[in-house]
Amino acid sequence: MTAGFDLRNIGRIAGVSALPAAMLILVALMVIPVSPLILDISFVANIMISLLILMVALQASKPLDFSAFPTVLLLATLFRLALNVASTRVVLVHGHEGTAAAGHVIEAFGQVLIGGDYVVGLFVFVVLMIINLIVITKGAGRVSEVSARFTLDALPGKQMAIDADLNAGLLTPEEAKARRIEIGTEADFYGSMDGASKFVKGDAVAGLLILFVNIVGGLILGVFSHGLSLSEAGSTYITLAIGDALVAQIPALLLSIAAAAIVTRVASPFDLSGQIGSQFASPHIWIAVGGILFILGLVPAMPQLLILPASAVCFLIGWQLRRAEAAVAATPEPAAATPDPSRIEWAEVSEASACQLEIGYALVPLVDERKGSPLMTRITGIRRQLSKELGFVVPPVKVTDDLSLPGNVYRISVAGVIVGEDEVFPNEMLALDSGDLVTRVAGRACKDPTFGLDALWIPKAAQNDAIAAGYTVVDPSTVVATHLNNSIVGSAAELFGIDDAQALIDNLKAHYPQLAQNLSPQGYSLPRVASLCKSLLVERVPLRDFRKIAEAMVALSAQQLGESELVEAVRQRIGALIVQTIVPSRMPLPVVTFSPEVEVLLNQAVRANPAAEWPFEHGMAMKIVEQIGQAVEPLLLSTRSFALVASPICRSALSRLVRATFPDVAVISYLEIPATKQTEIVATIGAEVPRLATGPDAPMEDHLNEN
Repeated sequence: MTAGFDLRNIGRIAGVSALPAAMLILVALMVIPVSPLILDISFVANIMISLLILMVALQASKPLDFSAFPTVLLLATLFRLALNVASTRVVLVHGHEGTAAAGHVIEAFGQVLIGGDYVVGLFVFVVLMIINLIVITKGAGRVSEVSARFTLDALPGKQMAIDADLNAGLLTPEEAKARRIEIGTEADFYGSMDGASKFVKGDAVAGLLILFVNIVGGLILGVFSHGLSLSEAGSTYITLAIGDALVAQIPALLLSIAAAAIVTRVASPFDLSGQIGSQFASPHIWIAVGGILFILGLVPAMPQLLILPASAVCFLIGWQLRRAEAAVAATPEPAAATPDPSRIEWAEVSEASACQLEIGYALVPLVDERKGSPLMTRITGIRRQLSKELGFVVPPVKVTDDLSLPGNVYRISVAGVIVGEDEVFPNEMLALDSGDLVTRVAGRACKDPTFGLDALWIPKAAQNDAIAAGYTVVDPSTVVATHLNNSIVGSAAELFGIDDAQALIDNLKAHYPQLAQNLSPQGYSLPRVASLCKSLLVERVPLRDFRKIAEAMVALSAQQLGESELVEAVRQRIGALIVQTIVPSRMPLPVVTFSPEVEVLLNQAVRANPAAEWPFEHGMAMKIVEQIGQAVEPLLLSTRSFALVASPICRSALSRLVRATFPDVAVISYLEIPATKQTEIVATIGAEVPRLATGPDAPMEDHLNEN
């Protein structure tokens, strides 16, 4: 790899320094007289460059593989025209000295290739001009023009398709950016090729005019300046002029072929020869051609000695191709190694993915690629969206079919724990009761697996009737995907580990190196950072603005706080981030509060048992949950966002208590609400609650009786 890198650098540096020098040489060839030896070297270099360009064009798998072709074509055309100017000067100045006066290359093309007969050479040049100008150049120019027009017309649609794939989660932002660059380069390429085809056409016309100038100028100079007879001047100067025209026209023809090959190229994994070979490799077409030639060869007037052998060659090629196909078909698949029954692999005892979706056999069509894999597409979009929302990369979801499950049942597992299980019917639709129904439709009653709403499974034909009746209708893949999304959000802390914490710190180092240096490992160990992040994710606080969390941790590092104290202190410093996950910044925060009497009891319970995971007495806890349910259930049913507000002392314990029954209810403290944030009290929990647990050494019965 190091050698390749060095070679690419050397090539880049050489290209940067050689290109200006090459342009100076082009100018020098046009204005400074050169010797025949330099002309010979330049003509050979011109032929070599043309062949190189042709070979690169033929090896390209798609047009953009040779995206520099329009510029290369321009430079090669300028080089050839500069040689025409230089050779014209030599022919007109030294042509009277003989056919070798302009160098051996022009002499060879003027004598050897056309047999010394300048009339034959003139006709050969005209034929080459017709082929190049009328056939190849005109056709390539037309293809370039149409391709440029269609490419530019399709550009907005391609951009919209990329945006749609990006929004659906089928592309990463980096892949979308690369696709946009590619289609922009494609549009620029075909637009440049449309103009570059004019260079080829102009070069062919220039070759014809230069030939005319050389012939007329040579005859005038030979007769009037050098005293040659008209026949001598014609024999010498016309031969040199035609040799000069041919030595320039052949590279021009090669470039025209390269241009035509590039613009007519269709994207393929093979180069041009491989693509053509693969499409002519069918034995049936060769056998059919052989049969037609054989019948044609039976006609008495036809040359049987030529047509019948050609027919036999076609039959032979078809037979060989058929044998090759049969050999490939008969090749047995490599036998799988017989497993050793005594060997146990790690894959048998561990799962590679932390998220797993198991489906019954009837749900396999939802992940079948032949049917579009609707569920797999949604899962990819869910992972991408949740990664953005949660602030870390959600691991891939492993989808497997499990024959032990009933046909329509699916099961969601996170970190090996089953967090969701229900059934869907792939050929039906789920109609959710919106609570405002006009009429009711017939169907199989069930509960929505994600939110527990009343719902019906209905036939697809009844979808429009259900929508008209006021139901919200969703397809089976959406049901599973929504359930999976909710399960991953609820178990995000189980998916987050030390490796994810290290990834957050590494990303912090790239953008805020000083902050990352003070955070870890000097300030906090990696396991402690991971533990704090998991505690925040448990209460559905995202990590997408990890910089704010890190700044809070660094600011609190001198206080030597315990784990739970650190979590509460960090929450208070990032309160604005927490609140904005509940309601938008411009809206007041709806809150459910406790009456002063209830809040005093909650605080006393936590102070009496500060280290307890569940400091509330069972009866008291049940009463609290009941009253909270009475207050928040109307808000949950109306899908209204709100927060349950408590004092900082009891917030953590109360959150654990509420989360077990109402996982979607956010429990925050007064200190987490920004001073500038407006609040709106939508409910107050103030009923009497049973006695709290205060420990055997601190009975509170008298105090409770007073309350």
